[in-house]
Amino acid sequence: MWYVIQVGTNQEDRVIGLIRSFVDKDIAKEVFVPQAEVLRRLRGEWVKRKELLLPGYVFVIASDPERLNRALIEIPAFTRLLGNDCSFTPLLDDEIKFIESFTTENHRVIRMSRGVIEGDEIIIHEGPLKGQTGLIKRIDRHKRQAYLEMSIMGRLKTVKIGLEIVSKS
Repeated sequence: MWYVIQVGTNQEDRVIGLIRSFVDKDIAKEVFVPQAEVLRRLRGEWVKRKELLLPGYVFVIASDPERLNRALIEIPAFTRLLGNDCSFTPLLDDEIKFIESFTTENHRVIRMSRGVIEGDEIIIHEGPLKGQTGLIKRIDRHKRQAYLEMSIMGRLKTVKIGLEIVSKS
């Protein structure tokens, strides 16, 4: 099952390293932070970078959340396995499918997409958003980003995915 761990701001990479050091692989099968490739302007040039999809959260694939939570207590950093009052809540199948549709195991980075705008229609020619234009809520052509809504732990979150629109007609 997939679980979400809340961590301190800008502590995602540190916590991932600590989990890999302190928690047995049989408890935490995969630990990651979903990321997206985006283009940023740096000294007048567009540079491809990776940005966190959901800052402040680390995802873990684990079979036993109770053992995972006990192991997280030993980590010298703020970590909180999310859930409700009486148990730890795994991600829903739709939430997992959303992330898996854009990433692969051991490579949880959403690649850049490229497309065009013809009239009022967005046509994606390459990248993970190809065939997924219905998910796009808004486009910022100047920042070269598409905004999508995804559900995480039952809450809607807006995420930014890299999308370069090469022409508009």
